[in-house]
Order: sequence, then structure tokens, then C-alpha cells
Amino acid sequence: MRDASRGRRSAERESSPGGRVGEILVSRGKLSEEQFKAGLEAKRTDSRRIGEILLSLGFVSEEDLARAIAEACGLEYVALTEDSVDPATIPLLSEKALRKYAALPLKVEDGRLVLAVSDPTNVLALDDLKTLSEHPVRPVVALEEDIKKLQDRVFGIDEEVSELIGTSGDDSRRRGDEGGTLSVSRVDEGGPVIRLVNSIIRRALVEGASDIHIEPRTEELVVRYRVDGVLKRGMSTPLRLKDSVISRFKILGDLDISEKRLPQDGRFTVEAGDDGRLVDVRMASLPSVRGEKVVLRLLAHEMAKIGLEELGLPQEALRFYRSVFNRPYGGVVVTGPTGSGKSTTLYATLGELNEVERNIVTIEDPVEYRIEGITQIQIHPAAGLTFASGLRHILRGDPDVVMVGEIRDRETAELFVEAALTGHMVLATLHTNDAAGALPRLTNMGIDPFLTTSAIGCVVAQRLARRLCEGCKEPISVSEAVLRNVGFPFDLWQDEEMAFHKPVGCEKCHGSGYFRRVGVYELMPVTEEVETLALLRSSADEIGRAAVKAGMVRMRADGLTKAARGVTPIEEILRTTV
Repeated sequence: MRDASRGRRSAERESSPGGRVGEILVSRGKLSEEQFKAGLEAKRTDSRRIGEILLSLGFVSEEDLARAIAEACGLEYVALTEDSVDPATIPLLSEKALRKYAALPLKVEDGRLVLAVSDPTNVLALDDLKTLSEHPVRPVVALEEDIKKLQDRVFGIDEEVSELIGTSGDDSRRRGDEGGTLSVSRVDEGGPVIRLVNSIIRRALVEGASDIHIEPRTEELVVRYRVDGVLKRGMSTPLRLKDSVISRFKILGDLDISEKRLPQDGRFTVEAGDDGRLVDVRMASLPSVRGEKVVLRLLAHEMAKIGLEELGLPQEALRFYRSVFNRPYGGVVVTGPTGSGKSTTLYATLGELNEVERNIVTIEDPVEYRIEGITQIQIHPAAGLTFASGLRHILRGDPDVVMVGEIRDRETAELFVEAALTGHMVLATLHTNDAAGALPRLTNMGIDPFLTTSAIGCVVAQRLARRLCEGCKEPISVSEAVLRNVGFPFDLWQDEEMAFHKPVGCEKCHGSGYFRRVGVYELMPVTEEVETLALLRSSADEIGRAAVKAGMVRMRADGLTKAARGVTPIEEILRTTV
């Protein structure tokens, strides 16, 4: 009798939607049998659904419940981000209807509107949305909280644009904050154009973007943000607003708003919030066939205070690097493409060298971070101040440490080598693909390899990879065959337990699965063998192979060991290194 009763209760649980959700939670280990029974018992006197009851009792999380509901209904669960929404779908449904049913259109796929909903069992709501959108609907399940947050962002931007469209005149020329510090802690101050520009910058600060791209397209003005090294689409406005928005940015950067044929550079400072945090904004306008494009680089003041330990240099490489730049004279070259973090590495190095006993002078283009106690010079080619001429004058000013923003030509390279050989520690950047390529590059500039190898103590090459978000990353297993295929350095792995992880997405990382970046490095000491090959004018490949034999760890090998420690996924290392 007892067995029959148990079987009947099990059948009831299987047949009801609530029971099906509960069974899924139990089978996934997210809910115990005892907790499920307690929820069913509470359901007898509670009109709410079993899922809501289990949630209120603290037995399950909102995400686990949403995933179970999606599985019970045979639907897909999605973790929403701003990238999930195709802006073209927003006009298909009114804000009122979407807020009423806690829904959000994501995209049109195969003629059907993909709609994120928190309650896929509300058939009447789905029918209404289908009628209103005039599209067949394919529902997917998402957290109600995520839907509401994304609604606020989407419709907040639309309201800003709508107000701007409906306002005559141009408030972009309003004076009062040009040439000083712009506060974006409140985006509702000023006229529509000012508020729109403030909201563009504020969103970049909230998401931790390093760059903002304002780009005219055929039918719209598009805003894109570079977050952790990857561009993502932000908002868009009608193309006819282009001149007002770009003029506002040019006024902030103290540029000539009447000059639209030539590139211009400028900068301004943003007060990022109530805490008084300051962010320098470096701005460039570029003429294009569709009109001017504006690119802004955001440089937070606290980035100038980052330490070498935080960059990701392997401990052994870091110890050798410190031994080189703490010498009284010599040269250090940091190589990599634009945006690979070379300046950050050099600023962190200067941070350790910045003592009252040392006279430190830099010459840069541009001066990205301003550091107290260091004399920093911005080049001005139109006035005759170049890297070469500036470096020549710096050497007459009794410096102990000199930083050259970039070695671009033979004259600068000659002065760099001369300074390193005559009692100065000189730090410089150079554009090469790897560390081994630095010596042949200087030779190609016309520098005698004997002088180059005598001057340079080490070369550091680097890239930046996205760092996994610690709040949501999930462990995964990777087969030995896959590791061998990607070139995992088993000979460098010291019997540690591998801990590969994958990105997931949460509120902290705005659903991307990544939060900030980590450096991937290779450090090449100029050993006797490397020096001999350089004197023989050998290729970068030959020099690189000799450096590896002497103990240099390649960038990809360094990156893969970071992946094995759960810092970044393997895919990031394959994307950023060769």
C-alpha cells in the first residue's frame, strides 16, 4: 500500500509542470528530495507556483530555477548581455508591452522573433506579443531581473535619443566645461546633445572600456566600445545627429570644429563619479568618406600605479627583468603591436625606479599617464620636438633613467644605444612581433649589431589576453591530445594539478565571462649565443631558437600555463599568440 502511494505521488509530480521542474532540480543536484517534499507540502496552503515557493524558501537560486523551467518547457536558457539584443528588433514591440510581460526581443531568426521571457508558461502573454509584433515568436528563458535591467538600459538610451531627435537647435557648443574636467556622474544635466555624450562616456566607464569609437555609417551613427581588448556594439543614433554629437566631442577635446578634412588630436579629463576618480581621455578625429570618426582612449589615473607583480610576468622572468632595469646603465626594449600593454609595463617599471635619488625623464607620444616625480615630455613634431631631438636634449640634462615612448627611426635608435652605453638606464618600446625580432629590427635601422648587443640587457615581448571572471568561470577538462595539439609546454609544468576553466557570464562581467586582462610575456636575455647570432646578422627565427635553448619561455607557452591555472581560457591564448 505504501509503495502504491509513493508511486502515485511520483506520477503526480511528473505530470504537473511544477513537479517536472522539481524533478529536474533534484536530478541536477540543485535540490534535495527532502527540500522538494517540503516545497510540495507548503504548496498545499500556498497559491504560488512550486518554483516560487522553492525560491522563497531559499532552496534554489533564481538561475537554477530558470534553467529548470527552460528544460521543463523544452526551451533554451540564455544569460542576457547587451550584445544579446539586436537594436533593430526593439521597435517591433512597445516598451509598455515588454515591461508588462517582462519580455525582451533579441533577434529575428528564420523569420521568427526570438523573445526572452521569464515565464514561458504564460501562453496569453506570448500570444499578445506575437500579435503586437506581427511575427511568429520563439521564446527563450532568461532571468526576470536580467530582462528588467536590460530593458532599463535599452529604453533609457532610446529615451535619450528620442528627446534629442525631438529637440531643435544644437546645444553642443555650450560653454563652461571645455578645456577642464567633465563630470559624467549625472547624465541628466545640460541639453540633449550634452546628456547624450555624457551617457556615451558614462557607459564606457561603467563597462570598463578602454576605447570608444563613434563611427558614421550609411544610415546611422554607431557607438562601439572596446572592453578587454574586444570591440562590442553600443548604441546608435540617426545619421543626421552626427554633426552635433561629433562637434560636442571636438569641443571637449579643444579641437577645431570647423576643420573636417584633416585628422586632429586632443584630450580632456573626466570625473568618473562621486568619489572624484579622474580619467584622462585621449581623442582623435579621423576624416572618412562617410564623415568624421572619433576615437577616444580612456586612461584611468590609477592604472599608472599598477605594480609589476600585477601584470602577469612569470616569477623567474620578473626577477631577471628587475635585475636588468636596476642596473646603473643599459637598455631595456619592450616590443609588441599597438594595444599590447607596452606602455603599462614601462610605467610599472618607472614606478619601481621612481625615487628621490633618481632623475627620470620620459619623452612620449602621447603622455598617457602623468606621474608625480617624473619629468614627462610630449613630442611636438610641428614645433621641431621629435623623439630624436627631444632625446638629444634630455641627455644634456643629467638624467639617470630615460624612457623613450617609441623607437621609430635610425636617429632615435642611435641615441638610445648611445645613452645606454654612456651611463644611463634607457627604457624604450619597439614594434616587432616577438622578442627575437628586436635585434634584427635595430640592425635594419642601420645600427651596428655590436653596439646594439652591448647596450641592451633584455627584450620583453608581450600580448594581452582576456582574464576570466572569477565570479562565474566554470572548470572544464581538456584532453592530453588537445593540449599536445595546441603545443602545451609539458616540460615547463611542475606536476601541478591543471585547472582549465571556461567563461560563463554574470553581472560583474556584464555577461561576457571576462573581467580585465592579463599579460602574456616572453623575456629574452641577450646572452653570448644571442649576441653572436646578432653579430652574424642572423634571422629572428634563429635568434629565437637560440634564446629558447638558453631558457626563454615563448609567449604561447606562458599563455598556456596561465590557462592551465584558470587565469584565461585556451581560446584566448590561441587568439592572441602564434
